[in-house]
Amino acid sequence: MEENLRQQSSNCIKVVLFGPESTGKTTLAKQLAKHYETNWVPEYMREYLQEKWNKKKEVCTYSDLLPIATGQMSLENEYAKTVDKLLFCDTNLLEIKVYAEVYYHGKVPETLNKISLENVYDLYLLTYIDTPWIADDLRDKPHHREEMFSRFKESLDKHDIPYITLKGDKNSRLQEAIKIIDQLIEQKSEHNR
Repeated sequence: MEENLRQQSSNCIKVVLFGPESTGKTTLAKQLAKHYETNWVPEYMREYLQEKWNKKKEVCTYSDLLPIATGQMSLENEYAKTVDKLLFCDTNLLEIKVYAEVYYHGKVPETLNKISLENVYDLYLLTYIDTPWIADDLRDKPHHREEMFSRFKESLDKHDIPYITLKGDKNSRLQEAIKIIDQLIEQKSEHNR
């Protein structure tokens, strides 16, 4: 199981969109992928849980966490093979770990707990809660947005993971992200010279 949660070797720069539900991660991942003419990795958890909801009207259970994490890494590893320079990830295992901690009172499958901190990304973009809440079948914490944002931020801080917080409207976030990513690309290319 552990191997299924590990990143495969890749030379591309990986940027994670990280944060609570309904904070514009998917929108930004799509915008950035379009801008840089590259791919973005969709959120497997959403697809998995929506299918479960549509079939049985059931929500996520603890036993779903490892299949979701495995599906997410499988997608990320598959998409990483399709790009040369840059890949945007609309979530990662650390995000699944944060949700597990919230929904299952700190209980996280050991392999997920361990490997979520071993997989490496070049940049975390933490999306703030100043976007409009959009309800759907899966979102369930409209009145806990500040608390959820704090949990995501605390996770990055606790593990000394550098990140940039993105606030504002869609265009402001996109422009700020582009500026930061351009700097990252320049740093990487200078380092490789």
